Amino acid sequence: MEAVVLAGGFGTRLRELVSDVPKPMAPVDGRPFLDIVLSGLARKRFQRVILSVGYMAETIRSHFGAAFAGMSLVYQVEESPLGTGGALRAALCECREDHTFVFNGDTYLDLEVQEVEAQWHKYGDPVIVGRAVPNVARYGALLVAGGAVTGFLEKGSVGAGLINAGCYMLPRDILDEYPTGAVFSLEADFLARAVGSRRFAVFETRGLFIDIGVPEDYWRAQSLLAGL
Repeated sequence: MEAVVLAGGFGTRLRELVSDVPKPMAPVDGRPFLDIVLSGLARKRFQRVILSVGYMAETIRSHFGAAFAGMSLVYQVEESPLGTGGALRAALCECREDHTFVFNGDTYLDLEVQEVEAQWHKYGDPVIVGRAVPNVARYGALLVAGGAVTGFLEKGSVGAGLINAGCYMLPRDILDEYPTGAVFSLEADFLARAVGSRRFAVFETRGLFIDIGVPEDYWRAQSLLAGL
């Protein structure tokens, strides 16, 4: 199996706490957060990871090199910001398989990888991974019907619901309509439109999930991810 990890963000909301490294390298329990993410992928038996990097890319590349925990690492470097969609479009060019997992470099998710892989092989639909949370306000919510994502609610809605966990199983050619180098958002520009024209299956993960993008959750991750 191979995966793309989107690790090119600026980490603006964490800048007051972590200013000398890119957000995925923010220290958690004495280790770069991306170290914890990649270690989790190695435990899931991934063999190859494409790291989509941008801001302070060399900090990440010099730390991990060409291999980590038995996985080969490939770097796709944004010379200028491309948005989540543009970054993924470029990274998919480095994929060798006909489908790939996609993870966010600022999110830890203990995903049931084999279940998602089995769902892909059974139905062949791209998969959006959802996670039930007690309050969707920070994330927005997934609209689901018949086991498929039908739409997205904007951030600000309150109450329990299913959020987009920032993880996907996608065919390698899914963004081929965009030229390489195009700047666009995977979520707002592509997925919001695409779920209306083809089936995107939902997989509801039960695994440990935390996004370190805001200071409150960054501090919570220090204990939650200790020892992983």
